[in-house]
Amino acid sequence: MEHPESGAGPTPAPSHDEPPGMRRRDLLGYAASAPLISAAAGLGGLAAPSSARAAILPMTPPDTTDLVDIGDAVTVTALPTMPLVKVSNLGNGRVRLELPRFESGQGIATAAAMMLADKLGLPLNAVEVGSADASPELMFNQLTGGSSSVRSLHAGMPLIGGLATGSANAVVGQRVTRLDALDIVTGRKKFTLDQAVPDAKPTMVCRPPTINGQFVRINNTTAVMGMPGVLGIAPIPATNGIVPTPPGVAVMAETFGQAWAAVNALDVTWTAGAVAGESNASIQQKLKSALLPFLLPPLGALTVEGEFEFAAVSHCPMETECAIADVRADRAEIWSGLQSPIVTQQAVAADLGLPLDKVKVHAVPSGGSFGRRLFWDATLQAVQISKALGRPCRLMYHRTDDMRHGRVRPPMFHRARATMLLGQVISFEQRIAGVRLDTRHGFGEMLGAAAIALPNGFPQTVGNFAIEQVMFKTMVSSPYNFGVTTKLLTPVAMDINTCSYRSVHIQPSRMVEEILVDEMGRALHKDPVAFRLEYLRLPRARAVLKAVAEAAQWGKAMPAGFAQGVGVHQESKSFTACIVELDARVPTDLKVTRATIAIDVGTPINPSGIEAQMQGGLCESISIVLTAGLHIQNGLPLEGSYSQYHFARMKNYPKDVKVIIMPPTSGEAIGGLGEVGLSASSGAIANAYARATGKKPRSFPLNFPVDFTPIPPGKLPTPVVVPVPH
Repeated sequence: MEHPESGAGPTPAPSHDEPPGMRRRDLLGYAASAPLISAAAGLGGLAAPSSARAAILPMTPPDTTDLVDIGDAVTVTALPTMPLVKVSNLGNGRVRLELPRFESGQGIATAAAMMLADKLGLPLNAVEVGSADASPELMFNQLTGGSSSVRSLHAGMPLIGGLATGSANAVVGQRVTRLDALDIVTGRKKFTLDQAVPDAKPTMVCRPPTINGQFVRINNTTAVMGMPGVLGIAPIPATNGIVPTPPGVAVMAETFGQAWAAVNALDVTWTAGAVAGESNASIQQKLKSALLPFLLPPLGALTVEGEFEFAAVSHCPMETECAIADVRADRAEIWSGLQSPIVTQQAVAADLGLPLDKVKVHAVPSGGSFGRRLFWDATLQAVQISKALGRPCRLMYHRTDDMRHGRVRPPMFHRARATMLLGQVISFEQRIAGVRLDTRHGFGEMLGAAAIALPNGFPQTVGNFAIEQVMFKTMVSSPYNFGVTTKLLTPVAMDINTCSYRSVHIQPSRMVEEILVDEMGRALHKDPVAFRLEYLRLPRARAVLKAVAEAAQWGKAMPAGFAQGVGVHQESKSFTACIVELDARVPTDLKVTRATIAIDVGTPINPSGIEAQMQGGLCESISIVLTAGLHIQNGLPLEGSYSQYHFARMKNYPKDVKVIIMPPTSGEAIGGLGEVGLSASSGAIANAYARATGKKPRSFPLNFPVDFTPIPPGKLPTPVVVPVPH
């Protein structure tokens, strides 16, 4: 194992909050205060001579996720309607599954096809997978989220389709290329804006100069209506449904270019949004003020603690928000990427005053989502525009709209502290304040969503608070026996458009813990891997850590400015560990040069898909730990394009990435995957930074300059025209 200072760059000088080790006066203090600490911590019997060593204390209280997690809840509520999932016999030995989950690039359609092929004893190429339209009879069984899709479909596969079971042919567990891979790379795959809807006209939206500013009037309607190709202009009517329709003025035209030009020509008067004066600094101060300070630690205790800031993060999938809506007097039809199509159908029907069976909603596979498409904002706008202008609407958000007026992962502030006695951890406390997470999508159906949204119009309802707390408790876990362990979430009501960005509470909470685990080990002069192996609660967690430590050659000599970093994570019945190597020679240009990841999902369905998900998680960790975040200034994010929002490019991704898929774990349920891939790699990157630079990572992203000229508020950037050579 590596010596704590080996390959870790300069060693920071001892400080008052991080003693250099177990010195004589510490031991005397521990011995003197042991009875006090025993009483204070409720542990009893820890008083001992200074040479004694306290036993590792089990996590108290037990982790909620060990008993039930969000994936368990989704699986249980989905099972009753699994027999209603449609599987059609196409003849000639072929079948078609109408997938009741949303495929947005995560590969669940391929995994579902593999499981169905095994059930029916068919070759994989005999199974087609389509996207199910909104089907209210499925109730809770058409919501996509919480890394639960493969788990719930795997549990429900014996009930699906009503077709006879065939002889198993062991498709599950084989490496399989995604069913739609060829269509994607050749351009044949049809996304929302590719749908052939007759007379659906390109539409874009002029948006306010602050988040949720409200429309007052258009000052130059006649002039803009006279521009080439413009077919109509309409303020988007507000609705009083479950979630408000985002404000804006729509322009419908013959082409998107003409709509773009007309949007920029509009002169619109707006009122300021509720957060018009806010900035990153003011938001972080409000979050920090919402947290109570820790109590004084027991006399003589050794503590490691820190405060951490997280900027808002944009979902920014490659496919921006978009929708097609064809609204008539007696019916409506919609095409859009939707994680919750049932409540979308129900909400639109209520807004239009139509019977539910007169609203048809097609859930179209999308080019990314990361939780953003749990909400149906684009659909609401397209519906209102089509109704107002009397034509089918083909609505597209510009990238600037997506980043500034779409939904974001909430800004957060964390305070965490570990307390140690006799060289052992006796407690771990973590307090999190975040701008409230909007959960008004509910569980994918109208009744729950409406209850969560009451009273309507408030940034923080009682139901929303309760659901966010449930999500936090059933998703955020800890893999360590750190004695008395508390993680408390304090949502702060601010009128910012938030949503469940992939691993929304989990990644920042677990990264903070992984950072402090390294600092705890350093305070006790223990190797980071050895320290974790000592405190990990479960054998599967220790197994993934041992696998990456061996494969990554943990502790090897590293040049100056380089370092290894490690992180471990458990979530959704899966376990993962990661070791990265970081080049920090240029502090403003940090590079992950190598990554080794081990993942245990219980029963691997498609190893190729698992590898892809873990690689995607690593890319996202590189982005949001190092460079990607939103600067909110005067109530609006400054970022408005990929050139300004610094998500990782291929040049930022390491050439050497190894994903170790652990063998099937006997007797264990299948685990989740989508969100699982972020936390261990995030912790590993942050810890490598600390070891390479000697600086404690506390504010994320680590490199966060405004190194661009912002697009003027309320405007779209001028298109870049690249001349075509003759």
